[in-house]
Amino acid sequence: MLRNTLKTLLSSFGPSGSEKNVANTIKTLLAGHVDSLRQDALGNIIVEKYGTDDDAKRIMISAHMDQIGYIVVAIEDEGYLRVQPVGGINLNMCHGRHVIFENSVDGVLYQQPVKDGKPTINDFFIDIGAENKEEAESMVQLGDMCVYVPDVFTIGKDKVCGPAMDNRSACALLVELLLTAENQKNTIVGVFSTQEEVGLRGATVAAYGIDPDIGLAIDVTGAGDTPEVKLPQLKLGAGPANKIKDRSLISSMPVREKIFEAAEAAHVEMQREVLPYGGTDGAAIQNTRSGVPTGVISIPCRYVHSPCETIDMRDMEGALKVLLEFVDLA
Repeated sequence: MLRNTLKTLLSSFGPSGSEKNVANTIKTLLAGHVDSLRQDALGNIIVEKYGTDDDAKRIMISAHMDQIGYIVVAIEDEGYLRVQPVGGINLNMCHGRHVIFENSVDGVLYQQPVKDGKPTINDFFIDIGAENKEEAESMVQLGDMCVYVPDVFTIGKDKVCGPAMDNRSACALLVELLLTAENQKNTIVGVFSTQEEVGLRGATVAAYGIDPDIGLAIDVTGAGDTPEVKLPQLKLGAGPANKIKDRSLISSMPVREKIFEAAEAAHVEMQREVLPYGGTDGAAIQNTRSGVPTGVISIPCRYVHSPCETIDMRDMEGALKVLLEFVDLA
């Protein structure tokens, strides 16, 4: 079920600010299975599943819907498109890539030859097959966004590859948590947030409006198990990770300890994550109003922000078990 939910979400178009297709998919998956579902002004999907305790805590669990992409900033006379990134783009991995717009127009993202220095996004263009500017403008408009084509495949037995693992993997976990949790002590306030990749914008307003007792973000994190990459010290298939720190957050000690306690109760090996870069919705939750105790559960991922982001389903399955325990223990 978790793998199927992941594949369904990966197929949805959803760069930052254009998450409506992902949101509609999530609404369909959760319809009739939660106590309340609403959408706020920034497009966040906010879902509640009530706890059974009289003094149930409200736990905000956030997973962002948006993926990285490109936005059209110029259309040249020859019909080629110039673009800028939406979110953090790894230029080393985008040359010659197949991209697609929301209206199903396909394109090839290509890099011009660079004589000196490293390429920048200004050295890239998209070929949509148009003969001239007029034809190109009939196919796409300035401000239209594209993403890598969702080519999802498996390597080995448990590793799944494709674009938008960041962060549809976490969305899949949150969907499955909401579908699976029954008679949990605390109230789950699930937030499928928008515009994380461009500054944690959705989670910032959602956390302010919800004012939760406890915060938890679910997101991918870089794995350090490939050649020449040794930090962070995380491996695919060795379990989900309990974030200690990244550039935006130091996790709250009580929540961090409860995550480890939940992992022990679920008989799941939990890795410890100390990330020298990056950030998640957890920072937005932690810093809202007068502060919220917040932690982060991470899914180790290779090749983050590339067309072939790679996760291990064993880590996903372990994370779901931990989440199910956490909503009772927190």
